[in-house]
Amino acid sequence: MTITFLGTGTSQGVPVIACQCEVCTSADAHDKRLRTSVLVEGDGKVIVIDSGPDFRYQMLRQKVMHLDAIVFTHEHKDHVAGMDDIRAFNYKQQSPVDIYADERVQQALRREFPYIFDEKGYPGIPQINLHTIGLQPFDVGAVRFTPIEVMHYKLPVKGFRIKDFTYITDAKTITGSEVAKIRGSKILVINALQKEDHISHFTLEEAIAFAQEINAEKTYFTHISHRLGRHAAISKELPPGIELAYDGMQLQI
Repeated sequence: MTITFLGTGTSQGVPVIACQCEVCTSADAHDKRLRTSVLVEGDGKVIVIDSGPDFRYQMLRQKVMHLDAIVFTHEHKDHVAGMDDIRAFNYKQQSPVDIYADERVQQALRREFPYIFDEKGYPGIPQINLHTIGLQPFDVGAVRFTPIEVMHYKLPVKGFRIKDFTYITDAKTITGSEVAKIRGSKILVINALQKEDHISHFTLEEAIAFAQEINAEKTYFTHISHRLGRHAAISKELPPGIELAYDGMQLQI
């Protein structure tokens, strides 16, 4: 099974258009971070976790020709805003795309995209099959997802474990019972927003501490603000077994 990082960045911080910092002006492709999302391919399924504002370009850039499902972590705009662009897959595949989200996220999707859920069925709107998830494991075809609840300040957010791969964005605190679901992962992906303290995200120091607690064979940091610094510079500060993820990076699980 292949995991591709479609995006490793975040909306946090000064917009790139107005910023002249060393990250935003960097020529290093590792510093060109779109909003956080991953592509999961294997066991006969093509699945995306989160469809943020960059979703359309991410799918074009990665040359994704088929999409079975989107699994949502939470309802913030940088994770759901691109869902409308599944309509191209509907047209090509002549079939709906499966959407997996908890009840709170579904309510947000209905507010954000009311026309998708309109009973009149306006022609050309995205076609979806909506599936409700909670904290129990669920299957997308033969791919089993184990939800992991983390706290994004006061908002519960879902991470997911697939086999020995755990993917978490937007975490600030994780209870012991949920940490137990992560232990034994060979690959951990966790958010590391910036060095300065933040109310709803792990800082670099906190992410390193959590990675060392879990002690996966490899840990990759994602949901990276430009405030963290350039990929090359930060990489030199990381302990063995921990790396910054970058857009287009692929893992085998």
